[in-house]
This record gives sequence, C-alpha cells and structure tokens, in this order.
Amino acid sequence: MAPSTPDKNAWDVQPKDPKRALAEDAYDDCLSCRVTGSAAFIGLGVYSYYSGMKNLTAQEKAIMQGATKYKMGSRRLGIATISAALVGLGIWRAVN
Repeated sequence: MAPSTPDKNAWDVQPKDPKRALAEDAYDDCLSCRVTGSAAFIGLGVYSYYSGMKNLTAQEKAIMQGATKYKMGSRRLGIATISAALVGLGIWRAVN
C-alpha cells in the first residue's frame, strides 16, 4: 500500500540547483539518429546537385533562348549553393 503521508519533494516545483537540473535535462542524440540525419542531408544535397544539373543540361537550349537575365551560370550557381548547403548541414549534423 502507498504511504499515508505524501512526499514533500514530489511537490517541489523549483529544484535546489537549477544549473544542475538544466545540465541533466540537456538533450543528447544517439549515434543512429546522427548517422540517419547526416546521411539524409548529404544524400539530399548530392541528389539535388545531380538532378538539378541534369535538368539544367536538358533545358539549356530553352533557357538560352528565353528572355530572362538568369542564364546558365547563375542557375548553376544556385544549384551548387543549395547542394553545398545541404551537404554542409549533413556534415554539421554528424559532428555536432
């Protein structure tokens, strides 16, 4: 049976040492979470680079004939920047 007198510490809403409570509450990922997250970001970066450059090559003639100021160079730069950012996030996720 349960004790008839309630525990005083059970109702204590403020811990004795707040810094220690925050340190105990710190979130730490498991290894499989880090591997999965970093692989997802790196894979997405590689895929976006590959598919983006493939689609740009396929549409190069139409892009060059269009009346837009954004030709092939700026589009390649955009794809490379997005891909590099995703790969960078994957590396950061693996390290941190």
